Amino acid sequence: MPMTTPKTPRSATGSRARSGGRASRSGRSAPRPTVVLLVRHGRTPTTGSVLPGRAPDLHLSDEGLAQAEAVAERIGALAEGDRTGPTAVYASPLERTFETAKPIARRLGLRVRSDRGLLECDFGSWTGQQLSVLAKKPEWNQVQRFPSGFRFPGGESFAEMQVRMTSALSRLVGLHPGETIVAVSHADPIKAAAAAAAGTHLDLFQRLVVSPCSVTALAYSEAGPYVLSINGTASLTELAIS
Repeated sequence: MPMTTPKTPRSATGSRARSGGRASRSGRSAPRPTVVLLVRHGRTPTTGSVLPGRAPDLHLSDEGLAQAEAVAERIGALAEGDRTGPTAVYASPLERTFETAKPIARRLGLRVRSDRGLLECDFGSWTGQQLSVLAKKPEWNQVQRFPSGFRFPGGESFAEMQVRMTSALSRLVGLHPGETIVAVSHADPIKAAAAAAAGTHLDLFQRLVVSPCSVTALAYSEAGPYVLSINGTASLTELAIS
Protein backbone atom coordinates (compact mmCIF):
# COMPACT_ATOMS: atom_id res chain seq x y z
CA MET A 1 0.00 0.00 0.00
CA PRO A 2 1.46 3.42 -0.88
CA MET A 3 2.65 5.48 2.06
CA THR A 4 1.47 9.08 2.08
CA THR A 5 3.10 10.74 5.08
CA PRO A 6 5.25 12.68 4.51
CA LYS A 7 5.03 13.47 0.79
CA THR A 8 7.74 14.98 -1.36
CA PRO A 9 5.88 15.36 -4.66
CA ARG A 10 8.71 15.91 -7.11
CA SER A 11 12.03 14.92 -5.68
CA ALA A 12 13.26 14.52 -2.15
CA THR A 13 15.71 17.26 -3.04
CA GLY A 14 13.64 19.26 -5.50
CA SER A 15 12.24 22.78 -5.29
CA ARG A 16 8.71 21.68 -4.40
CA ALA A 17 10.11 19.73 -1.45
CA ARG A 18 11.20 23.04 0.05
CA SER A 19 7.61 23.94 0.80
CA GLY A 20 7.46 21.21 3.43
CA GLY A 21 5.43 18.02 3.85
CA ARG A 22 1.69 17.64 3.70
CA ALA A 23 -0.40 18.74 6.64
CA SER A 24 -0.82 16.33 9.51
CA ARG A 25 -4.14 15.53 11.17
CA SER A 26 -3.43 18.27 13.70
CA GLY A 27 -3.34 20.78 10.85
CA ARG A 28 0.37 21.55 11.01
CA SER A 29 2.68 20.86 8.10
CA ALA A 30 4.85 17.77 8.63
CA PRO A 31 8.58 18.57 8.61
CA ARG A 32 10.46 17.69 5.46
CA PRO A 33 12.46 14.46 5.71
CA THR A 34 16.23 14.42 5.74
CA VAL A 35 17.55 12.44 2.78
CA VAL A 36 20.85 10.61 3.14
CA LEU A 37 22.59 9.54 -0.06
CA LEU A 38 24.82 6.63 0.96
CA VAL A 39 27.58 6.16 -1.59
CA ARG A 40 29.84 3.13 -1.58
CA HIS A 41 33.43 3.98 -2.49
CA GLY A 42 34.70 3.21 -5.98
CA ARG A 43 36.62 0.11 -7.01
CA THR A 44 40.11 -0.52 -5.69
CA PRO A 45 42.74 -2.95 -7.00
CA THR A 46 41.52 -5.54 -4.46
CA THR A 47 37.73 -5.12 -4.73
CA GLY A 48 36.11 -8.56 -4.88
CA SER A 49 39.25 -10.49 -4.02
CA VAL A 50 40.46 -9.25 -0.61
CA LEU A 51 38.71 -8.27 2.63
CA PRO A 52 40.49 -4.94 3.19
CA GLY A 53 38.59 -3.73 6.22
CA ARG A 54 40.25 -0.70 7.77
CA ALA A 55 43.72 -1.38 6.38
CA PRO A 56 45.42 1.90 5.39
CA ASP A 57 46.93 2.93 2.06
CA LEU A 58 44.31 1.32 -0.16
CA HIS A 59 43.46 3.76 -2.96
CA LEU A 60 40.96 3.78 -5.80
CA SER A 61 41.98 2.14 -9.05
CA ASP A 62 41.74 4.05 -12.32
CA GLU A 63 38.29 2.51 -12.77
CA GLY A 64 37.33 3.59 -9.26
CA LEU A 65 38.44 7.16 -9.89
CA ALA A 66 36.28 7.24 -13.03
CA GLN A 67 33.36 5.85 -11.04
CA ALA A 68 33.81 8.60 -8.45
CA GLU A 69 33.69 11.28 -11.10
CA ALA A 70 30.56 9.71 -12.61
CA VAL A 71 28.67 9.51 -9.30
CA ALA A 72 29.70 13.11 -8.58
CA GLU A 73 27.97 14.19 -11.79
CA ARG A 74 24.83 12.25 -10.90
CA ILE A 75 24.67 13.75 -7.42
CA GLY A 76 25.61 17.18 -8.75
CA ALA A 77 22.51 17.11 -10.97
CA LEU A 78 20.45 17.44 -7.79
CA ALA A 79 21.74 21.00 -7.38
CA GLU A 80 20.92 22.15 -10.91
CA GLY A 81 18.13 24.52 -11.88
CA ASP A 82 15.70 25.31 -9.07
CA ARG A 83 16.60 22.26 -7.01
CA THR A 84 18.21 22.38 -3.59
CA GLY A 85 21.14 19.97 -3.72
CA PRO A 86 23.00 18.22 -0.93
CA THR A 87 24.26 20.55 1.79
CA ALA A 88 27.03 18.38 3.26
CA VAL A 89 29.38 15.57 2.26
CA TYR A 90 30.64 13.13 4.89
CA ALA A 91 33.04 10.22 4.44
CA SER A 92 34.58 7.35 6.30
CA PRO A 93 38.19 8.39 7.13
CA LEU A 94 39.88 5.92 4.78
CA GLU A 95 41.67 6.77 1.56
CA ARG A 96 39.23 5.01 -0.76
CA THR A 97 36.19 6.76 0.70
CA PHE A 98 37.83 10.19 0.77
CA GLU A 99 38.95 9.78 -2.84
CA THR A 100 35.34 8.98 -3.74
CA ALA A 101 33.92 11.87 -1.73
CA LYS A 102 36.26 14.57 -3.06
CA PRO A 103 34.79 14.79 -6.60
CA ILE A 104 31.28 14.85 -5.11
CA ALA A 105 32.18 17.68 -2.74
CA ARG A 106 33.95 19.58 -5.51
CA ARG A 107 30.94 19.27 -7.80
CA LEU A 108 28.70 20.65 -5.04
CA GLY A 109 31.10 23.36 -3.88
CA LEU A 110 31.45 21.73 -0.47
CA ARG A 111 34.21 20.18 1.63
CA VAL A 112 34.49 16.58 2.77
CA ARG A 113 33.88 16.03 6.47
CA SER A 114 35.37 12.93 8.09
CA ASP A 115 33.11 10.77 10.26
CA ARG A 116 34.36 7.60 11.97
CA GLY A 117 30.81 6.33 12.35
CA LEU A 118 30.86 5.59 8.60
CA LEU A 119 33.93 3.32 8.84
CA GLU A 120 34.10 -0.16 7.41
CA CYS A 121 33.42 -3.03 9.79
CA ASP A 122 36.46 -3.96 11.88
CA PHE A 123 37.28 -7.41 10.50
CA GLY A 124 39.96 -8.07 13.11
CA SER A 125 42.40 -10.83 12.14
CA TRP A 126 40.50 -11.42 8.90
CA THR A 127 41.60 -8.01 7.61
CA GLY A 128 43.62 -8.28 4.40
CA GLN A 129 42.87 -11.95 3.77
CA GLN A 130 41.83 -13.35 0.41
CA LEU A 131 38.07 -13.87 0.13
CA SER A 132 38.67 -17.22 -1.57
CA VAL A 133 40.53 -18.38 1.56
CA LEU A 134 37.95 -16.97 3.98
CA ALA A 135 35.11 -18.66 2.07
CA LYS A 136 36.61 -22.05 3.00
CA LYS A 137 36.47 -21.35 6.72
CA PRO A 138 33.67 -23.11 8.66
CA GLU A 139 32.62 -19.71 10.06
CA TRP A 140 31.89 -18.36 6.57
CA ASN A 141 28.47 -19.98 6.50
CA GLN A 142 27.55 -18.08 9.68
CA VAL A 143 28.79 -14.82 8.12
CA GLN A 144 26.37 -15.37 5.26
CA ARG A 145 23.44 -17.05 7.05
CA PHE A 146 23.54 -15.82 10.65
CA PRO A 147 25.54 -12.57 10.66
CA SER A 148 23.69 -11.21 13.70
CA GLY A 149 25.43 -13.85 15.82
CA PHE A 150 28.94 -13.47 14.37
CA ARG A 151 31.92 -11.51 15.63
CA PHE A 152 35.09 -11.22 13.57
CA PRO A 153 38.05 -12.65 15.51
CA GLY A 154 39.63 -9.73 17.33
CA GLY A 155 37.21 -7.31 15.68
CA GLU A 156 33.66 -6.04 15.52
CA SER A 157 30.39 -7.95 15.38
CA PHE A 158 27.91 -7.28 12.60
CA ALA A 159 25.40 -6.17 15.21
CA GLU A 160 27.87 -3.63 16.64
CA MET A 161 28.63 -2.38 13.13
CA GLN A 162 24.94 -1.86 12.40
CA VAL A 163 24.36 0.02 15.65
CA ARG A 164 27.41 2.20 15.00
CA MET A 165 26.32 3.00 11.45
CA THR A 166 22.68 3.71 12.26
CA SER A 167 23.70 5.83 15.25
CA ALA A 168 26.03 7.85 13.03
CA LEU A 169 23.27 8.43 10.49
CA SER A 170 20.83 9.43 13.24
CA ARG A 171 23.37 11.97 14.49
CA LEU A 172 23.93 13.38 10.98
CA VAL A 173 20.18 13.57 10.34
CA GLY A 174 19.87 15.56 13.56
CA LEU A 175 22.50 17.99 12.31
CA HIS A 176 20.74 18.46 8.94
CA PRO A 177 16.96 18.46 9.47
CA GLY A 178 15.04 18.65 6.20
CA GLU A 179 18.20 18.66 4.09
CA THR A 180 19.89 16.21 1.73
CA ILE A 181 23.37 15.01 2.63
CA VAL A 182 25.92 12.60 1.17
CA ALA A 183 27.67 9.93 3.24
CA VAL A 184 30.43 7.90 1.57
CA SER A 185 30.94 4.57 3.28
CA HIS A 186 31.43 0.85 2.61
CA ALA A 187 29.27 -2.02 1.39
CA ASP A 188 28.42 -3.77 4.66
CA PRO A 189 27.64 -0.62 6.69
CA ILE A 190 25.44 0.68 3.87
CA LYS A 191 23.60 -2.63 3.58
CA ALA A 192 23.13 -2.73 7.35
CA ALA A 193 21.71 0.81 7.36
CA ALA A 194 19.34 0.02 4.50
CA ALA A 195 18.16 -3.14 6.24
CA ALA A 196 17.50 -1.21 9.44
CA ALA A 197 15.56 1.47 7.56
CA ALA A 198 13.43 -1.18 5.85
CA GLY A 199 12.77 -3.04 9.10
CA THR A 200 14.63 -6.08 7.76
CA HIS A 201 16.46 -8.38 10.16
CA LEU A 202 20.23 -8.20 10.07
CA ASP A 203 20.36 -11.91 9.19
CA LEU A 204 18.88 -11.00 5.79
CA PHE A 205 21.13 -8.04 5.00
CA GLN A 206 23.52 -10.16 2.90
CA ARG A 207 20.74 -10.44 0.33
CA LEU A 208 21.18 -6.76 -0.48
CA VAL A 209 23.70 -5.70 -3.12
CA VAL A 210 25.65 -2.44 -2.90
CA SER A 211 28.02 -1.99 -5.82
CA PRO A 212 31.02 0.37 -6.06
CA CYS A 213 29.88 3.99 -6.37
CA SER A 214 26.21 3.05 -6.21
CA VAL A 215 23.82 5.30 -4.29
CA THR A 216 21.47 4.02 -1.62
CA ALA A 217 19.00 6.76 -0.67
CA LEU A 218 17.26 6.77 2.70
CA ALA A 219 14.75 9.38 3.87
CA TYR A 220 14.35 9.97 7.60
CA SER A 221 11.00 11.53 8.43
CA GLU A 222 8.89 12.21 11.49
CA ALA A 223 6.98 9.02 10.62
CA GLY A 224 10.16 6.94 10.41
CA PRO A 225 12.68 5.98 7.71
CA TYR A 226 11.90 5.25 4.07
CA VAL A 227 14.09 3.43 1.54
CA LEU A 228 14.05 5.49 -1.66
CA SER A 229 16.56 3.38 -3.57
CA ILE A 230 19.20 0.70 -3.08
CA ASN A 231 22.28 0.20 -5.26
CA GLY A 232 21.18 2.99 -7.58
CA THR A 233 23.29 3.70 -10.63
CA ALA A 234 20.85 5.87 -12.61
CA SER A 235 19.38 9.36 -12.23
CA LEU A 236 18.65 10.56 -8.69
CA THR A 237 16.39 13.50 -9.59
CA GLU A 238 13.13 11.54 -9.24
CA LEU A 239 13.66 10.26 -5.70
CA ALA A 240 10.50 10.71 -3.65
CA ILE A 241 8.40 9.15 -0.94
CA SER A 242 5.25 7.77 -2.60
